[in-house]
Amino acid sequence: MNFKTFLQEHIVILDGGMGTLLQARGLKPGEAPERWNLSHPEEITAIHQAYFDSGSNVVSTNTFGANLLHFDEEELEAIIKAAVANARQASVQSVSAASRFVALDIGPTGRLLKPMGDLDFEEAVAVFTRTVQLGVKYDVDLILIETMNDCYETKAALLAAKEHSDLPVLVSNAYSENGKLMTGASPAAMVAMLEGMGADAIGVNCSFGPDKLAPIVREYLRYASVPVLLKPNAGLPHSENGQTVYDILPERFAGITASLVVEGVRIAGGCCGTTPDYIRALRDQITVEKPLWQPKHDTIISSYTKAVCFTDDPVLIGERINPTGKKRLKEALRSHELDYILNEGLKQQNAGAQVLDVNVGLPEIDEPEMLTRVVCELQAIIDLPLQIDTSDPVAMEKALRIYNGKPLINSVNGKRESMEAIFPLMKKYGGVAVALTLDENGIPDTVEGRVAIAKKIIETAASYGIDQKDLIFDTLAMAVSADQNAAKLTLDSLRVIRRELGIHTSLGVSNISFGLPQRDIVNASFFALALENGLSAAIMNPFSAEMMKTYHAFRVLKGLDENCSDYIAFADTVQNHVTLGDKAVSAAAEDTVTLSSAIIKGLKDQAARLCTELLKTDDPLEIVNRDIIPALDMVGKDYEQGRVYLPGLLMSAEAAQAAFEEIKSRIADGGGKDKCAFVIATVKGDIHDIGKNIVKLLLENYGFAVSDLGKDVSPEQIVDETVRLHAPLVGLSALMTTTVPAMEETIKQLRQRAPWAKVVVGGAVMTEEYAQSIGADQYAKDAMDTVRYAEQVNDSNSMQES
Repeated sequence: MNFKTFLQEHIVILDGGMGTLLQARGLKPGEAPERWNLSHPEEITAIHQAYFDSGSNVVSTNTFGANLLHFDEEELEAIIKAAVANARQASVQSVSAASRFVALDIGPTGRLLKPMGDLDFEEAVAVFTRTVQLGVKYDVDLILIETMNDCYETKAALLAAKEHSDLPVLVSNAYSENGKLMTGASPAAMVAMLEGMGADAIGVNCSFGPDKLAPIVREYLRYASVPVLLKPNAGLPHSENGQTVYDILPERFAGITASLVVEGVRIAGGCCGTTPDYIRALRDQITVEKPLWQPKHDTIISSYTKAVCFTDDPVLIGERINPTGKKRLKEALRSHELDYILNEGLKQQNAGAQVLDVNVGLPEIDEPEMLTRVVCELQAIIDLPLQIDTSDPVAMEKALRIYNGKPLINSVNGKRESMEAIFPLMKKYGGVAVALTLDENGIPDTVEGRVAIAKKIIETAASYGIDQKDLIFDTLAMAVSADQNAAKLTLDSLRVIRRELGIHTSLGVSNISFGLPQRDIVNASFFALALENGLSAAIMNPFSAEMMKTYHAFRVLKGLDENCSDYIAFADTVQNHVTLGDKAVSAAAEDTVTLSSAIIKGLKDQAARLCTELLKTDDPLEIVNRDIIPALDMVGKDYEQGRVYLPGLLMSAEAAQAAFEEIKSRIADGGGKDKCAFVIATVKGDIHDIGKNIVKLLLENYGFAVSDLGKDVSPEQIVDETVRLHAPLVGLSALMTTTVPAMEETIKQLRQRAPWAKVVVGGAVMTEEYAQSIGADQYAKDAMDTVRYAEQVNDSNSMQES
């Protein structure tokens, strides 16, 4: 039986942790676990066999960090070949009567993808591709992508797996305390993207014990139609006598996890701190014989952080990034003036748009290049899902490939060539398509004709494996100035598709009034009629006061606005309107161009230009203290309070850095850093430096003199640098349990040779209790936490010196 068939018919039990077991068998601090496949094959095989014997259906190869960023081609192939052989040998030797499979284990690269980091998306795809190719070559049964804490890197890994194998692919993400990925993605957003791209199972691993992961798992179960996976830690770690131990014992771990299997989890195992005893207990407590499966019918799109679900509550799609009839936008596209385009997106977001339409189609520009660039730049500063709007299939594919999330696709229609172009792209990259009710014969002039085209599109989509929940029908609003029955035909068709076929709908509302004066009057009335007839989403101008009045009034009258709070907030802004139509922009949508606002919005080019202008009249340090630092503080506070996620924090830091670059030339000491030295490193054996790099960027923006030693840094190197600089602060990062002993050893040596230094630690495996147990002065839960602590230490030192 192959794994995909087995998955459909059984509850699947995975294996548990590898790192702590290797440490118990002699893995040295800082030593790469993957190399043990070659140097200690008998130990790896014994661990795999113990899991099989305990009831695991699947063991994962010891290849978590096996990729070309960490090993050269020759060694990588040798490691993966040996890793698969070790797992296969364990399967042969196992006494278990259960079905047994070998999964190629793929972990994160340890680097952050652009624009937040320095790793290009296609480079990440290529790195994962080689690991996948070698796993296929040496005959694994399935692929497990796990512990991913960034939506974009997850997409790169899944894309590599789907493009270079036909094996089942399981994808699991590691969530933070706030219930989101490190870069901000919600569980619903991850379900939308991963299920859309064709993952065979999706879920959650690492981070916490099963009790704390339960709410996240339940959100997966709420939205996912594919099997849901749970692979929690054995609780929270702490150090005892130099050993890492966890606070949830096997029986309790198994009980909580098994109860979630009853709720619908279909694949379960363990991560950090779990052993064969945990898996044996889990196997014994799972009483569900057949998987519980309920298909979901939610129509969802997503950005890299949030999901937008189409319901009876209408979705507003901002139409302003479209050159049709917009002279200024055309000029910006021709001159590659991206700041203007980005500001249009920001203003629409502030005005209430929930999705942004992105159309850059001009005959004289390279549309594929411009569309991908605009999509990337918008996603760097705005967390709304995007509607990718182009009739060029090349531009569409390029944009879908680099899109971070599950986009809205505008559009497909009933023409054969249109469906043949769009549906394969949807199947590969995921997405929800706006389907136009027209075909080779044009736009039908009857309701029956438009509904017939809708049914044809649904049937054709199904032949590509695309569910009707991923279609939204546009029944085409035509100008009433040319046909007085146009509105009625559109609304009647919309009502049938929404009410009788049960599929969501969308309209370009303003098309209805083309050729008429005072168009907003007609648009707003038509919008109200369309909403009452089942309109799910409107492509509209969010700056139109009349349209927004209709939207908010409808939500109140339909009981969709709890306590009328959104309406009341909107009514307050109406007081600031002096005209109707496109000029009626609310105060929330107005664009105040200052250096601080550019930094807050993450507009790098604009921040650099504004800083250059200010430098003509203002003192450089005054600009730093008046404009740059307060802006960073504001974003930092929003980040700490959950109003801004990591991408927004980093883009603001990048914008501040762009301003600092302009200031550097005006300050003799090369940047105006006036705070203490801070030595930072990822500890020996750990090659993951995402967290470290984020901390470095923020510390530099706050004026600290950062000495970044990189990753996989020995205790001696860290101590030597601390002594050389007499640095009062040292930051240590670790992602993996196996490298925490190296962190503890580094702290021990710092206490001996640099007792003045305060040590702050962080990383995925860290907790406050764990940090205290290994002798750290401070545990930082995130980058801003590190900055706040560093400022306390710096201020204390400054007071002592004065």
